[in-house]
Amino acid sequence: MDNKSLHTEFEKAVGFISNYTDPLPPDLLLKLYAYYKIANKNYNNPGSKTPLINAFKANALIQAKNLQPEEAMEKYIVLVKKEFGINSF
Repeated sequence: MDNKSLHTEFEKAVGFISNYTDPLPPDLLLKLYAYYKIANKNYNNPGSKTPLINAFKANALIQAKNLQPEEAMEKYIVLVKKEFGINSF
């Protein structure tokens, strides 16, 4: 997938998740969070006011720390498609 297609597909996957209104499992949310942060080169510490949530988010980021931004985008897209049975956006 070329860079432009990857960014377009990533934005569509992010839009899908942003507009999804049903509750999502916490483990899925944490993976998506980590992939999104890395894809956007946002390496700031988690900003929740709840220390436990910050710990979970930090752990998710540590687990994905070796990914390049493009890899994180691909993993985000694949995860969304797999979890929601989507073939294309």
